Amino acid sequence: MQSTDHLAASRYARMRWNTPLSQEHAALLLQRLDVRPGARVLDLGCGWGELLLRAVAAGGVSGPVATRGVGVDTDDAALARGRRLAVGRSLNRHVAFVMGEAAAWQEPADRVLCIGSARAFGGTDAALDALARVVRPGGRLLFGEAYWERPPTPAVEQTFGAEVTDLPGLVEAARERGWRMLHLSTADQREWDDFESTWLVGRQEWLLSYPEDPRAADVRAELDDRLREYVDGYRGVLGLAYLVLGR
Repeated sequence: MQSTDHLAASRYARMRWNTPLSQEHAALLLQRLDVRPGARVLDLGCGWGELLLRAVAAGGVSGPVATRGVGVDTDDAALARGRRLAVGRSLNRHVAFVMGEAAAWQEPADRVLCIGSARAFGGTDAALDALARVVRPGGRLLFGEAYWERPPTPAVEQTFGAEVTDLPGLVEAARERGWRMLHLSTADQREWDDFESTWLVGRQEWLLSYPEDPRAADVRAELDDRLREYVDGYRGVLGLAYLVLGR
């Protein structure tokens, strides 16, 4: 049995979105984002754009004024998946997926999503400054960013970067840059465990199906290292905050 095509496809196969987020939590965030009919929605670092598609659908695509969205990412395969999802939901006329650098995007939008992509801008502070230029006056930003729930070990801090702060520091960074907090919530432990499990499980299933593949030993080692790193290192230490911000 050939496994060549299956390994690449398995990487994100079991993931709904590439962030620790339940469907119920996502629905809450979209409610707080308050996408209006006719709004323009922008997702920077969109991946395959699951949350973007839901945001556009929430705003409404029927009637005289349709909501439209743009997702920007550098991952070809993820963008292709997003386009397939858009076609499957009859949203392909309303959502475009664009290959590009998040930090280079300049066209403003009414609602902007940027989850886990602050590094593309050079860090949290730089991202909050740059995103202010693409959120239209009166608009809203859904900003997802990591923070320390507990002090990390030196090894964990090195993995995620010394610029990661605690939750009060993250909130203060947004305030200092003129943003007003409209909503704050954090990923809980079940969301984190599900995220880490689904990040691994596609390739775990591939290993079970193709144990004799020449790449199996390397894939097994990578997955085992990631699981150890999570369970022994940053589980309960690294958090993820979702901030809905306005200005």
